[in-house]
Amino acid sequence: MPSVLILCAHRPGRSPSQRYRFEQYIPFLEKNGFIFSWSYLLNEKADRVFYSRGNTIAKFLILAKTFLQRFNDTRHFKKFDIVFIQRETMFLGTSFVEKKAALSGAKVIFDFDDSIWLADTSPGNRKWQWLKKPEKIFEAVKHANLVIAGNTYLANKSIPFNKNTIIIPTTIDTDFHIPKYNLRNKETLTLGWSGSISTIKHFELIVPVLIQLKEKYGNRINFKIIGDKNYKNDHLNIEALDWVEAAEVDQLNSFDIGLMPLPDDEWSKGKCGLKGLSYMACEVSTVMSNVGVNSEIIKNGINGFLINHPSEWLKVLSNLIENSQLRKDLGREGRKTVIEKYSVEANKNNYLKAFNTALHV
Repeated sequence: MPSVLILCAHRPGRSPSQRYRFEQYIPFLEKNGFIFSWSYLLNEKADRVFYSRGNTIAKFLILAKTFLQRFNDTRHFKKFDIVFIQRETMFLGTSFVEKKAALSGAKVIFDFDDSIWLADTSPGNRKWQWLKKPEKIFEAVKHANLVIAGNTYLANKSIPFNKNTIIIPTTIDTDFHIPKYNLRNKETLTLGWSGSISTIKHFELIVPVLIQLKEKYGNRINFKIIGDKNYKNDHLNIEALDWVEAAEVDQLNSFDIGLMPLPDDEWSKGKCGLKGLSYMACEVSTVMSNVGVNSEIIKNGINGFLINHPSEWLKVLSNLIENSQLRKDLGREGRKTVIEKYSVEANKNNYLKAFNTALHV
């Protein structure tokens, strides 16, 4: 039975990238004979400290501990058939671990789902950005036996360094993300956004439009964000919540309209549409900026709306606020799209094939 060592940053269930890229496939892969071991860098306590502001000495000690952990990992690579790396093995700008994995005799799978060759550090760690050397991704790609990219844009960045690159989209477990219409469509409609503290800047791209909508519709609408309970805006009475895994599906189902604004830049082109897909899986009518993979996911006006210019947000959102049937139609078609193309069920055999292929590359 093939053995796999997972090298990742976070404990199971903590990171959206990990959960939606590989964690949800592990039970299926185990049923098909693979055995998994984990080595993650941050436990729950270290996580809280590492992503907080300040705590410089504590963060330095955490970085030192993660370095020693990875050095110890390299001594055991040869015991495994596959070393699976998600995004990066360390927070520091070195590909030492990836090189050691490639030389160990184990097969190496490298998985990524963002433009991680660009600097995008969490707000609490901006001053440490110089340590990261994000372009080390291309060393990781070069030393892998197989690369799994989240979309075409990312795959095209990988292929010049490793021709053994395949695309598996970021996917949703549609048995978990299910519609709950009883949680929405009250007298007041909710326009919602889900993300993280580091991406709240994307939500703020459409705050001026939301202010206009509030002036236009008053108490007919309200706004909710999931991911930063401390977020406030002086002009909007926003309900802000932390993300909680157990409450995630109910939180998303409280949206009548799901928002995914993005800037048209290289980082956004690498994104895999997870935010929008999670809305769509819950049959929430979804509006996305026409950037990157979003144009592959959305058929404009059929399963969601694509925004090509900032001026379109007001018109599109007004139309959805005023048309309940359109919201339902888009929601229904959105979930259908996720089930057919972006669900775990639709992609699980592709993932199994990838692991079996890696064994024989």
